[in-house]
Amino acid sequence: MPSIWHLLVQMLRYAPRLYAVDTLLWLLILGLPAVPGLLIREFFDSLTQEAGVVGSPWMWIGLLLATGLARVVAILLGRVTKTQHRFLMSGLVRHNLLLELLQRPGAEVASGGINGQKTSPGELLSYFRDDALQIEDTVVGTNELFAAGVFALGSVVVLLSVAPKMTLLAFLPLCAIAALAHQAEHRLKRYRHASRQATQQVTGLIGELFTAVQAVKVAGAEARMLEELRRRSDRRRQLMVRDQVFTTTLNSGFENIVSLGTGLLLLLASQSLGRQGTLTVGDFALFVYYLSFVTHFLGFLGGFLATIKQSEVSFERMAELAPQNKNLDPARTLHPLTQPHPLYLKPILGAPPSLPQPQAPTHVSPLQEFRVEGLTYCYPGTQNGIFEVSLTVPRGSLTVITGRVGAGKTTLLRSLLGLLPHQSGQIFWNNQPISDPANFLIPPHAAYTPQIPQLFSTSLQENLLLGLEVESTQTVMQRAIATAVFDRDLAAMPDGLDTRIGTRGVRLSGGQKYRAAAARMLLRQPQLLVFDDLSSALDVETEQQLWAQLFANRHHFVNRHDIDPANDEPIPTCLIVSHRPSILKRADQIILLEAGTVQFSGKPADFLSQFPTFLQESTPC
Repeated sequence: MPSIWHLLVQMLRYAPRLYAVDTLLWLLILGLPAVPGLLIREFFDSLTQEAGVVGSPWMWIGLLLATGLARVVAILLGRVTKTQHRFLMSGLVRHNLLLELLQRPGAEVASGGINGQKTSPGELLSYFRDDALQIEDTVVGTNELFAAGVFALGSVVVLLSVAPKMTLLAFLPLCAIAALAHQAEHRLKRYRHASRQATQQVTGLIGELFTAVQAVKVAGAEARMLEELRRRSDRRRQLMVRDQVFTTTLNSGFENIVSLGTGLLLLLASQSLGRQGTLTVGDFALFVYYLSFVTHFLGFLGGFLATIKQSEVSFERMAELAPQNKNLDPARTLHPLTQPHPLYLKPILGAPPSLPQPQAPTHVSPLQEFRVEGLTYCYPGTQNGIFEVSLTVPRGSLTVITGRVGAGKTTLLRSLLGLLPHQSGQIFWNNQPISDPANFLIPPHAAYTPQIPQLFSTSLQENLLLGLEVESTQTVMQRAIATAVFDRDLAAMPDGLDTRIGTRGVRLSGGQKYRAAAARMLLRQPQLLVFDDLSSALDVETEQQLWAQLFANRHHFVNRHDIDPANDEPIPTCLIVSHRPSILKRADQIILLEAGTVQFSGKPADFLSQFPTFLQESTPC
């Protein structure tokens, strides 16, 4: 992983004009207070008749007020640019992290997270919230540190002209701050990492509890779940308090070092004040005023060094979910978290940029044959998976994949659909290789209903449509609902399609969820229908009704624009996982898996003659 400074530079290059304007405004915000120092010296010297510039005290007061007014305007404008820059930086990191997660193959949202364990959606909240905000604060603080440093340097020049020997003593606190920051580096990172991980465990448990309310109630585990949540929350509180106390103590140490150094310098400066000293009253006022710029920068620098170390933790945590290609030179390539993708946020001036138009699906020839050759996928760190699987699914056929528990049926479906990254083998559509199955085998080419369908916490109609135009799909929707044997359930719902189904469809039964997902799949009129074990959620009678309806109405569920006119009628092609005898007997082709390898591929009659006891021995997947 590249250094934290390299990553910060990459992010600062995302919006260079906005960063430059914001830096200029912060130079004014932090620099305009330097002007009153000169005005104050002339004001006091005018009172003691020692002024080098002719002017009345009222003139200096007027200039002082004008400087203050200019700083107010700069602050207002600076807040606007700073807020815009903040949104851009946090938005960029969150966008890139989400993009990396969505581009990952596999049915899991993320894998290989903390300590090699998979990261749940609830645990991901801490990455998108806490870590993104930490990086945002660090990036937008760089120009404030730069502005403070510029005027601290200018102040040092002024102080050297007033009292050179005493000014050199101002660098002693800087040495002490650097030494303290170096000593605290490892503890800062360790405490921050522990507190972030504790927060991740709490949000992960909360997310799991919200999605498993019924399971917790059925098991009578409410008290144990609350006790576990209380235990994790207590640990999080302890680690967060430790992290914050140490950070606050460290910042307090920086401030105290600066304050002690300032007091020492002022004591020395006061010895040179008076008729026999080398400083006038105006010089002393100027020295005191400009010394504050130096001390402010030293305190700011100490706090920023601590923030840098904590931001390293955030980058390291997020890089575990969005790792950089190890074959690339990190010093010469952009990290996935800092890629300059467009965000389409409204700029400070002008209209928001137009969103890109979705790309039209690539036109391919209608499905005549779907083929898999030598497909292999093995789960990391195990010997489980599928090995050298080959199969051919002709157009309009019903191909059933069967096998006992753990045979690799679901793994096969996920691998050929691109949801798991197959390690060898090829996938063909009409003898044309598919290089990116995850983005090709989607509607209108193919559609997939998994064992556990994913529903959203909204209305039933919105779950079925997912962005499709209502007017153009009403007829197809009614057919899809009836074919999925969901019409009677829908009629029993008082609000019909407007029924709110709760968090992830919690108000629906398991069978209703599956049939709703099947209707959603049919609504998209794909050429290849992929079902993963209907029998796990449906009773025998309902499943038989669904298949009878599907084959009776199958010509309605393939888009005619995707069909070769030379064919008699549009016919969907079905690839399913099942162990039901009625489905196996109805199949055109049966694929038997055992330990991830194909043990049989052929007609049902041949399968039943070769494995006569399989139907009695088979159990639900």
